[in-house]
Amino acid sequence: MIRVLVLSDIHYACDAEKQRRGHETRVIRNPFLRATTRVFRHCFWLRDPFAHNHLIESFLARAGDADWVVVDGDLSCDTRFVGLSDEAARESARQCLSKLRQVFGHRLLVALGDHELGKMSLFGRQGGLRLASWDQVCGELALEPFWRRDAGRYVLLGVTSSLLAFPVFEPEALLEERARWYSLREEHLARIREVFAALAPDQRVLLFCHDPTALPFLGQDVTVRAKLGQIERTIIGHLHSRLILWKSRRLAGLPTIRFLGNSIRRMSAGLSAARGWDPFRVELCPSLTGIQLLKDGGFLEMRLDPEAGQPADTRFHRLSWD
Repeated sequence: MIRVLVLSDIHYACDAEKQRRGHETRVIRNPFLRATTRVFRHCFWLRDPFAHNHLIESFLARAGDADWVVVDGDLSCDTRFVGLSDEAARESARQCLSKLRQVFGHRLLVALGDHELGKMSLFGRQGGLRLASWDQVCGELALEPFWRRDAGRYVLLGVTSSLLAFPVFEPEALLEERARWYSLREEHLARIREVFAALAPDQRVLLFCHDPTALPFLGQDVTVRAKLGQIERTIIGHLHSRLILWKSRRLAGLPTIRFLGNSIRRMSAGLSAARGWDPFRVELCPSLTGIQLLKDGGFLEMRLDPEAGQPADTRFHRLSWD
């Protein structure tokens, strides 16, 4: 059996990022929204985003030997909301990758998340995608925006969700950078098409895509759509908790809400197309922490039959905050 470990949304914080405590609420001008965000973070989402670096050590202690280890996006806390073009966020990612690469070497694969490239703050309208972050990701940090690895008759495929879903993220990008983002998106789609077009009938795909908002866009491609039956599982991150995935499925088809700010527009746009997730056979890898309410984080272990004679056996391993 081939053993694949999956972890997501590590949100590692170096010392420089830890010094930016209150980074999210500080950029919100509306006092009501600021107070609401504090309550949401304190009681439901994550009270202290900088207090959980030790969980990566917990993961490493339990990982054992693995053929592949996949990080499904979001290495840093992205406290400036512009991705890894920010030196502090880049240092967080650098430290995180160093710990993982030291143990797993070439067996480590990273599917890029929205916090690698930049993501506008929840209600503060700060930040967004930056091409400088793309350049850092592909340059200094040596991460692959698109990758393929063969594991017997399985094809492990990592894509960049922010590129595929760029029509949703476009308002967050700088006006002068949007044309290049669309060019990068077309190049990305072309590489994905090549892989799907060349699939042999007996091959099965495990797709790693951080943000499920990207999946309906991918499903619109004729070449991909013709081979959807060969995608055995799509592992997503981004949602942090199975409770959020469950809620997202209940709200699938919600109309896009455009009058309550960018974050609500972005999230509702993703939910409006969420029925398009189904053909991809989505499975969530929660964040290492999970959410404050449930403390339900951990990682996935997948065992694959090299001949793909039976579906992958997937198990969730919970990590304690203690």
